[in-house]
Amino acid sequence: MESASAPAEPLPKAPGYGQSSVAEVLTSAAAALSVPGYTNTLGLPAARRVCVIMVDGLGRSLLKQRSGHAPYLRSLMHTGRTLSAAFPTTTAASLASLGTGLAPGQHGMVGYDVLDPGQDKVVNMLGNWDAGVDPKLWQPFPTVLERVAEHLPVATVSLPRFGDSAMTRAALRGGTFVAGTGIHARVQAAAETLASEKRMLMYFYFNELDKAGHRYGAQSSEWGGALEEIDSALKRFSTRLPPDTLVLLTGDHGMVDTAVQDRFDFSSDPRLVEGVRHTAGEPRMVHLYLEPDAPAAAREDLRAAWRQAYGAKAWILTRAEAVEAGLFGSVRPEVLPRIGDLLIAAREPIALYDMRRTNPSALQMVGQHGSLTRAEREVPLLTLAQPAKGGRK
Repeated sequence: MESASAPAEPLPKAPGYGQSSVAEVLTSAAAALSVPGYTNTLGLPAARRVCVIMVDGLGRSLLKQRSGHAPYLRSLMHTGRTLSAAFPTTTAASLASLGTGLAPGQHGMVGYDVLDPGQDKVVNMLGNWDAGVDPKLWQPFPTVLERVAEHLPVATVSLPRFGDSAMTRAALRGGTFVAGTGIHARVQAAAETLASEKRMLMYFYFNELDKAGHRYGAQSSEWGGALEEIDSALKRFSTRLPPDTLVLLTGDHGMVDTAVQDRFDFSSDPRLVEGVRHTAGEPRMVHLYLEPDAPAAAREDLRAAWRQAYGAKAWILTRAEAVEAGLFGSVRPEVLPRIGDLLIAAREPIALYDMRRTNPSALQMVGQHGSLTRAEREVPLLTLAQPAKGGRK
């Protein structure tokens, strides 16, 4: 066990919602296309077509560390910017912020899986969406894509299975869906779709890097191979664009590799689940929900137990502390109970599991994300192409 007296590292600053987070990418792109109602917070150049590429799992530090596998993207890094992922640094939260232009406290996608207070059960926000949760009620705000589609053509280029997924319906609905199974098929489809319209907003998604990272680790040869393939495909994509096209690339989170000995079953320690009704979140950002009638002292006892066990390896916060720190942005009352009473955000390269509800295969995952470390929260914003100077005003 770690000592409860171990000095606590200061909590990192909250994501730059409204200034320099993933939530500003599509909204600034819309403004660059002169769509009314949007502010060009990121100062993007005006264009007739804008393509926003999302490479799932591409953290800024990983791109820098492994840039030898990405000579094309490396050549663009000197003019790039750093954005912050949403919190938690997980796909559901960041893609929903990208898609809506809102912080998680507003759009409500506050974790990989979270408590649905209405059903008193934990529900998944990605591939295993609960049948009792209506995506459009859970995330009720219009998306950037559907708002822009009222003014000009909009397209999403992604894998076929995401065409009508619950996540898409919740946070990325709007426009035309163009499917492509492989990386090169998607690149071809994206280039052809952009060339088919004089004006367009496109969202273009890659998931291969994140998959390789979870399975093999972000330091693996497999991860490097996936990055090489994406880099090569994007270089080719950049040569096939119609004029007056702005192409941006970003990520939804970074990744941290965890060693086998640093993957822990916290539920095996009764003190860490005493009075806990539900556990949720991800292995690097755990939500703990107390029994509804739990006294305030129970929460403090639970926090003390976690501080003793993991206080030197994680930030341990109450819901109120996390909200006050701005980690979720402004939080709607409906969203508040979806956030755990106690949050465990890993600081060291550890992963925390409740093996009472987790498939044992999850313990084989090497790459993880969800917490507040720079490796997880910082993502790049690179410009792959932009209109020539003196072009569209």
